[in-house]
Amino acid sequence: MKESIFHRLYDLYHQDVFQFLIYMVKNRSVAEDLSHEVYVKVLKSYERFQGRSSEKTWLFAIAKNVAIDYFRKNAVRSSHAFDAFNWETDNLVSPMKSPEILTELNDEMRELLEALEKCTGDQKMVIIMRYFQELSIAETAAILNWTEGKVKTTQHRAINKLREILTDTTEAKEANRG
Repeated sequence: MKESIFHRLYDLYHQDVFQFLIYMVKNRSVAEDLSHEVYVKVLKSYERFQGRSSEKTWLFAIAKNVAIDYFRKNAVRSSHAFDAFNWETDNLVSPMKSPEILTELNDEMRELLEALEKCTGDQKMVIIMRYFQELSIAETAAILNWTEGKVKTTQHRAINKLREILTDTTEAKEANRG
């Protein structure tokens, strides 16, 4: 019984979860490892799933937590200190400086992903969920355990920040050419 539920969830959402994680960490093998971790947690905790949200939002909430844990562990490892990692305000900078996923993308998408690195964790998560995963505001709010208003505000701020970053990048490129 539990196995058939697991297979159904895996078949329905594996690609979305994997894609979400790869946009977050920008490394295929790390995203694969984190994806496996998500499904291990799903298998262990499905009986506690109460159906207050859809299975999809529940699954993405688990994936979000796995990604946050990954960034926290990396922040601790890279600083060799146990400074608190503030998910809401700290930037989620992938340890991979030129990840292989970027070579598969067009220039605009590459620039957008690089600009996302300069956003806060909350902003990055909202942009990936809303625009890359095409989740609704309600789904995003459920996954993040936020109000819809907070999702809208964070999305608005993220879009403004991305616009500012991308405008500065474009102006810098034009100045270098001229």
